Amino acid sequence: MPQITVEHSAELSGAFDRRAFALALHQALSPLVSSEVAAFKTRFRQIEECVIGDGSPAAMIHVRIGLLSGRPAELKQEVGRVGIELAREHLKPVEGLPTQLTLEVYDMDREQYQKLVV
Repeated sequence: MPQITVEHSAELSGAFDRRAFALALHQALSPLVSSEVAAFKTRFRQIEECVIGDGSPAAMIHVRIGLLSGRPAELKQEVGRVGIELAREHLKPVEGLPTQLTLEVYDMDREQYQKLVV
């Protein structure tokens, strides 16, 4: 059920171990959100160009984690803490390129969410 989208600057392609990050994130969040690992879906989108702050060289990773509605704020905060730390752990520094890591946890409407496995 968790729907995860990760956007990352193109300059981080060789420095951000995306697959290892996704696998570690699925394992870490599974018991927190009471969802089987097999239900997690993570997709990555490379950002070809972004401008951060004053336009000085910089890169970014933004993680968006969707959970079915009804979960307490404290749980979502813990999901965020775990997720951003795992992103940091799977990112090698790129000299001369400061990187901003951001993460948001959002609610997916439980009554409107649908899933079909074929």
